[in-house]
Amino acid sequence: MSRVTELLGEAGVFHIATIDGDQARVRPFGFVMDFEGKVYFTTGNGKDFYRQAKENPKVEMSAMLPDGRWVRVNGKAVFDGNLEAKKKAFELYDNFKALYGSPDSPTFEVFYLDGASATVYSFGGAPEKII
Repeated sequence: MSRVTELLGEAGVFHIATIDGDQARVRPFGFVMDFEGKVYFTTGNGKDFYRQAKENPKVEMSAMLPDGRWVRVNGKAVFDGNLEAKKKAFELYDNFKALYGSPDSPTFEVFYLDGASATVYSFGGAPEKII
């Protein structure tokens, strides 16, 4: 498991920001997984997030960790339609079945971050760059 996946999983809920025109938009996410050396996320292609990330793929996320530190991750969202990644997501999270039916649902999307950087911050120490 990558350090990014580990930290976001530890947080449980993390928030991803996109740009909609000239307005920032932030929403909670909870699913993250490592697949083939990449950190993957999921969404539905009918959601505002999908449209915004397709128009401007630069996204940033932040999560507060239980020990009071926080992690900030950014990169370019790449929607790749990887069916094997979708199948893995379904294996890891049962609720996708109720939401999308099957991994090959036309509305179920997976994406990873290209050119990602991630840093852990705390109130008392220096930032720790993890990628």
